[in-house]
Amino acid sequence: MKGIILAAGRGSRLYPMTLPVCKPLLPVYDKPMIYYSVDVLMQAGIRDILVIIPPNEQDTFYKLLGDGSKWGIKISYEVQSIPRGIADAFIIGEKFIGDDSVCLVLGDNIFYSKDFKQTLVKAVENINGATVFGYYVDNPSAFGVVEFDESGNALSIEEKPENPKSNHIIVGIYFYDNDVVKIAKSLKPSARGELEITDVNKEYLKKNRLHVEKLKDDFVWLDAGTEDSLLYASQKIKEIQKSTKKYVACIEQTAYDKGYISKENVKDLANELKQTLYGQYLVNLTM
Repeated sequence: MKGIILAAGRGSRLYPMTLPVCKPLLPVYDKPMIYYSVDVLMQAGIRDILVIIPPNEQDTFYKLLGDGSKWGIKISYEVQSIPRGIADAFIIGEKFIGDDSVCLVLGDNIFYSKDFKQTLVKAVENINGATVFGYYVDNPSAFGVVEFDESGNALSIEEKPENPKSNHIIVGIYFYDNDVVKIAKSLKPSARGELEITDVNKEYLKKNRLHVEKLKDDFVWLDAGTEDSLLYASQKIKEIQKSTKKYVACIEQTAYDKGYISKENVKDLANELKQTLYGQYLVNLTM
């Protein structure tokens, strides 16, 4: 399975913060926002990742992530010249995806759960059609809303409905088989001129090939798209790391745990960051 991170948003709702740098490069507590997306894909066992970025940003992203080799993975880049919606990622990434299945993660979504790795690996191993995740929120009208029947099966999906049929929304991580490329290329732009990911999910639902897994109550999902949500995300990550004594989205730790890099590799990476708490955390991993 291949992995795609859609990190092409300029983040206009966060101006002036995002005037000099695009949203996925902003910090969420102690690490760049995009680290959380990279780590999710790595936890799922995905090592070949395409990052879709805005125009004129490749040098900035490359300075941060490089080609991924220091973490034992492969990272490449493509530009989304015009904001054409989430589903456009599969058209931009068609050549990258090839004949494989694919997992798409939004660059401004943050996920945390003690059992999330097992959930991700299960989704990779059992991909047959599409797997997405339902999450309970108090304000579903701002998102893609999924309606369930009494047995927990998805009945309908609506994008930003005025009168939502449930409080469960589809969060920004999606697993698809290779048919997603063909489906994305067949879509017509919505009223707001975008290729909607909801329309992709509707196609899979129509063919009875969409699995929506409800996330548990203890699952943490954060959408860092506004000033308040960005601040809350940082506070929540700090709280989790303080209570668990483990860093969230520590790419080096995930790479080491997966066997992608050695203890010596971790020591070298820690040495580059030795003046930071992050670097000291990496040092402790090798002791």
